[in-house]
Amino acid sequence: MFRNSPDLRTVAAGEVLFREGDTGDVMYAVTEGALHLSVDGRVVDEVGPGQIVGEMALIDQSPRSATATAAVDSTIVPVDRKRFVYLVQEHPTFALLVMELMAARLRRANTGG
Repeated sequence: MFRNSPDLRTVAAGEVLFREGDTGDVMYAVTEGALHLSVDGRVVDEVGPGQIVGEMALIDQSPRSATATAAVDSTIVPVDRKRFVYLVQEHPTFALLVMELMAARLRRANTGG
């Protein structure tokens, strides 16, 4: 869905996209590479091509719950709230994918891995 987006952005390994506690007004779709999600300095998840990060802040307008850092040189697409709402309304399967991702992350967090 995002692979041919005109908004593609390259991030270098080690670049921080957002930090835990930041205000969030954008999520990111990963098209190449990998991002690490960390909480309290501990990596809790790795996000790769076809996955997204930062969606919770767009849904509930709460501060970021984790820090997202490029694990390797990566290509991402920023998605602001307006585009996110459009995608949810126009592509119901996108909304289901977001819910599946959030459910999987919650299950991993609850089971410790």
